[in-house]
Amino acid sequence: MTPVPTKADRIALLSLKLLAAINVLLFLSFAVVALLTANRAHAETVVCSGVDMVAGLQKSDPNAYAAIEKEAAAVPNGKGLLWKLEKSGENPSWLFGTMHMTDPRVVSLPEAAQKAFDGAETVIIETTDVLDQGKMMAALAKEPELMMFTDGRTLNSFLSPDDVKALDKGLDARGIPAASVAKMKPWMLSAMVSLPACEMARKSEGKPVLDVNLAEQAKAAGKDLKGLETAADQLRAMASLPMEQHIKGLIETLKLGDKINDVSETMIVLYQRGDIGMIWPLFRAALPDAAGDEQGYAAFEEAMITKRNKVMAERALPILARGNAFVAVGALHLPGAEGLVEDFRKAGYTVTAVN
Repeated sequence: MTPVPTKADRIALLSLKLLAAINVLLFLSFAVVALLTANRAHAETVVCSGVDMVAGLQKSDPNAYAAIEKEAAAVPNGKGLLWKLEKSGENPSWLFGTMHMTDPRVVSLPEAAQKAFDGAETVIIETTDVLDQGKMMAALAKEPELMMFTDGRTLNSFLSPDDVKALDKGLDARGIPAASVAKMKPWMLSAMVSLPACEMARKSEGKPVLDVNLAEQAKAAGKDLKGLETAADQLRAMASLPMEQHIKGLIETLKLGDKINDVSETMIVLYQRGDIGMIWPLFRAALPDAAGDEQGYAAFEEAMITKRNKVMAERALPILARGNAFVAVGALHLPGAEGLVEDFRKAGYTVTAVN
């Protein structure tokens, strides 16, 4: 019999959803670096200590794991990170799922992906804005409401007294003065607090996430570098979700404490295995059955993944038509009936997983 999820389990899974949000927005990986600049002295080399939650579930509740595995197997295109795109009259191109993290296991491309990247003439990432921070921040300054409260309210305006205490405690543990982020929108703070200390430390040291690393390699090799979105596009998608959902995720992630290390480790293990289709079934497995949570999940998927997939595919097609391109976007954009793999198939490409 599958046990009823405990409060800790529910918090863990809500935090997994928040961590997923960070991994579908490349801009927020930059935001972590920007936020940590003022707190660099607080960062230190930290050994990652997370435990793979999937492995734990296999041992503690094999029936629950089997159900998750069965659901994951039914996700269209749920297995694999590298896909070959072929169309008559064009040179083949490639689609690769990334993870917006600096972990060495993530940043090192699998052999087949590295070969495809090396041979590509054009490299496409979610947004090239992150490569020119000054230009990007100037552009975002035209829409300050995407990052800050501009109407006199503060983050605390949305919180109960107990949540204010939880927020202050969580920020203090990370060396962030609460007053310095009082007017910051919750998704900006989420970019920091949903990551483990070791990941934050690497970012504060200037180590790039996988996508930025690929972009820098592309520029150094003289490849044509393209982006599919702007930083503002990505923040508008995040801002379209209900404020209550952002606040709840932020507070519960802060309450999670050191368990965020397990959350991150689980994401990385699934990514390394190419089990992208297992990520959402795993998240939902221990979420409460309340309708509000299901609605929140659906809203998140629609705004942060499905809608953006359509835009990414539309903008990528003219570039793909030239052939020999390497498209690198967050892995959560690839699987599913509304994922990029299916979007490119609908556009006339034969899309094949490459082991």
